[in-house]
Amino acid sequence: MGKKETDEEMDVNWLTSLCAYFQYLTMILIGHIRDFFGTLTSISRYSATKTAPGFAVLLQSWESFFTRRLYNRVQDKWGRPICSAPGGHIDIMERSSNDGNATLYLTGKSLNCLNLGSYNYLGFADDWKETCRDEVVSALNQWPLSVCSSRKNYGNTVVHEELENIVAKFVGKEAAAIFNMGYATNATTIPALMGPETLIISDSLNHTSIVNGSRASGSMIRVFKHNTPKHLEQVLREAVIHGQPRHHRPWKKILVMVEGIYSMEGVICKLPEIVKICKKYKAYIYVDEAHSIGALGKTGRGICEYTGVDPNDIDILMGTFTKSFSGMGGYIAASREVINHLKANCTGLLYHTAMSPIVCKQVIRAFNVIMGNDGTNNGKKKIDNLIQNSNYIRQGCIDLGLHVLGDVNSPIIPFLIYCPSKLSAFSDECLKRGLAVVVVGFPATHLLLCRCRICVSANLKKEDLDFALKVISECADLTCIKYNKNM
Repeated sequence: MGKKETDEEMDVNWLTSLCAYFQYLTMILIGHIRDFFGTLTSISRYSATKTAPGFAVLLQSWESFFTRRLYNRVQDKWGRPICSAPGGHIDIMERSSNDGNATLYLTGKSLNCLNLGSYNYLGFADDWKETCRDEVVSALNQWPLSVCSSRKNYGNTVVHEELENIVAKFVGKEAAAIFNMGYATNATTIPALMGPETLIISDSLNHTSIVNGSRASGSMIRVFKHNTPKHLEQVLREAVIHGQPRHHRPWKKILVMVEGIYSMEGVICKLPEIVKICKKYKAYIYVDEAHSIGALGKTGRGICEYTGVDPNDIDILMGTFTKSFSGMGGYIAASREVINHLKANCTGLLYHTAMSPIVCKQVIRAFNVIMGNDGTNNGKKKIDNLIQNSNYIRQGCIDLGLHVLGDVNSPIIPFLIYCPSKLSAFSDECLKRGLAVVVVGFPATHLLLCRCRICVSANLKKEDLDFALKVISECADLTCIKYNKNM
């Protein structure tokens, strides 16, 4: 049975589950048959990828088979190129294929769609010319697009230091360090903090950057049930009691890792309970705020403000500039001692090229708008509009009978589709009607839990939201995914 990934379980009838698994089984069977006859006859759309004589097969794995025989059939649903700003409305370039989607080519046409797929939470991609352009463009007269160096060499500027100070002040920490990539923020920070004889306890649905950073650290990793403080306490208690494997010595340190908003579920972290447990067992806590910073809290200060947790109770706050700030890169905010340690040991700061000063200026300007330092209340309006729009779309999808995941006030609104064929059809039907949505399937989700993930923007108007719900309803009827109505 498929189940909702939050507290409330969603029952899926056996027929839905059976159909989903049967579709995967059929595609896998047909794929193996095609591979067999392709090898036998040397006639295959993938014959050009044959291994040269004397070489071992480079891509002989389930991933290679999945890509060739399952993903490529529907790859046109992802990576759709755009030719406009990623605002409330977006121009998507049309693609076609002559070889069963093995390769795609542009037709030269484009389609204007309402955009419910981009991380444009506070709408800076829509009103950038009014809110940010002058400050950002004028920075080009003084600063280069790239500093062509890491910050440890000749890539450090006063703009980088200004942004770090703003971040630290905004989130309520002593100091901060900025990175040129959100993914690399987690992937390189965790190995700099953790190592052998340490323990990471990670939420089961944490982002891939956390997973890969934890693996690279050499630390022991244990997982607790998604957003379930009670199970976290069980795992922590056992870790403290039993210590390290074999010799049972105490762990050098224990780090609990969670997210403010989980990007595939739209679930908001139960931070107060988790903080209480971490204090009880003397474990450090690391919070990824990639999707919650700027989007949660009365002033956009993220999960701590939203849940009433003192930022001083969080050892490490991580966030990105790509969602609410229309920039790129990420940050770590913590005590000055931790930040100094990272600046001396973290590969993401030592070896990566520093953030573009121009992008830094964009992020600084976005912070100033959010905090009201621009002399307007545009930031407050954006935060309020985002919450209103998110809850309007969420309730609308629930009223339609969709299996909606996540929590109220989250700008991420996923609803389950289950069957891979319906996933593909739903995406196509929405696009035909001028609605751009993101659909997500295996391996990004559980095999059965294919979904559509809506990302809401503050700048969407009520007529935009009503249009979106109308299209979603039509496409949901066509693909028969109004499971709550049908049960």
